[in-house]
Amino acid sequence: MSPLKIQQGSSKHSAYDLRDPYSEVLETHTLAVLVDNEPGVLARVIGLFSGRGYNIDSLTVAETDHQGHRSRITVVTTGTPQVIDQIKAQLGRIVPVHTVNDLTVEGPSVQRELALLKVTGKGDARIEALRLAEIFRANVVDSTLESFVFEMTGAPDKIDAFADLMRPLGLIEIARTGVAALARGV
Repeated sequence: MSPLKIQQGSSKHSAYDLRDPYSEVLETHTLAVLVDNEPGVLARVIGLFSGRGYNIDSLTVAETDHQGHRSRITVVTTGTPQVIDQIKAQLGRIVPVHTVNDLTVEGPSVQRELALLKVTGKGDARIEALRLAEIFRANVVDSTLESFVFEMTGAPDKIDAFADLMRPLGLIEIARTGVAALARGV
């Protein structure tokens, strides 16, 4: 049996990392980087990505410890396992970085994203848009005779599904914030 095949009934979160580091398959990872809250730190972290040609799918930054002057940068990026490992290693070498956690590998995490969606339409399309918004628990934050603006918070997949259903009804604009993620448990 190949060392990369997991037997039926096994957990994907094994004590052993069975990923092939030389795989060419692209993976999406959520990295939580704890840094000193000082000018220029975000530029240095983001410069690491741009300088090496890595793409950032989502970026969120917030102060987490006011007294300790620490901030958390949550980055969602895509790459091969080797590229992801390289990103984590290079982030760890930046002086104001305290920890780099890969929430995708370290266990289950909670991820949320905020989106504003502008939908235009008349008649039945408006009624259907409101019905779908209620199902997805999206809030109407602005309404005119020609359009609605919906606010929605949830997993990125949920927001994608809502946007896909709203496109035929008149979705004309979407504004999304970065992904906020925390590890579950302790």
